[in-house]
Amino acid sequence: MSLGKELAPHLPFLRRYARALTGSQAHGDAFVRATLEAIVAAPDDFPRDVEARLGLYRTFHAIWSSANIEEDPGHSGVGADPEGIAQARLARITPLSRQALLLTAMEGFTPEDAGYLIGASPDEVESLVSEALAEIERQTRAEVLIIEDEPIIAMDIETIVRDLGHTVTGVAVTRDEAVQQAMARRPGLVLADIQLADDSSGIDAVKDILSEFQVPVIFITAFPERLLTGERPEPTFLITKPFQRSTVKAAIAQALFFDSATVPA
Repeated sequence: MSLGKELAPHLPFLRRYARALTGSQAHGDAFVRATLEAIVAAPDDFPRDVEARLGLYRTFHAIWSSANIEEDPGHSGVGADPEGIAQARLARITPLSRQALLLTAMEGFTPEDAGYLIGASPDEVESLVSEALAEIERQTRAEVLIIEDEPIIAMDIETIVRDLGHTVTGVAVTRDEAVQQAMARRPGLVLADIQLADDSSGIDAVKDILSEFQVPVIFITAFPERLLTGERPEPTFLITKPFQRSTVKAAIAQALFFDSATVPA
């Protein structure tokens, strides 16, 4: 099998990780493109002593680390843009700890594999994850709107959100209900399923909400590949069904990490 065919199934999930890490579809997808360009330019440099997925993420991390996009000593102010917000966070949680958390909780890598990707020992990875989780505990609380038509899943998400210390403003099961609830009580975060009870779309509900005000959004879907093509405007934060509690926790924390309303005073 060619290297391209080996890597193809893993590209959507690398996009998911890159978007979550950068807080932007555009920036995340750009890093993925740069990764692929580096592999095409020097295929002999691609790690062949590990499985293709590990080699792909390892190459991505080499590109990410060399770019140093989150290191800007001259940027001391807190702006309203995601990059400026991220700068304000770096004193409280390091990029490496966020990488460790996302790699293990969202991407499902073991501490050993995550350590290989970021150049750390398994023990160091676990310590980094603990640092990230400690920061999550100190993160400003948000009001969360859940858009989900399956009652069991909705209750599960609601429990996770409340256990994290956030407030649930409501649970909507249709597009119209979601928009109505969002207008009645503006949320600080939206968790949205794609397919809703009346065959309406969670994506359309979110578009309606975003036309009125900006709010970070996490989409939940059983078919993530459909929203991780890199060919059109797509979600920055995505959770795959069935999900783990740790995945939801990491996604919520990362979405709020880039939101101006949750920058600590």
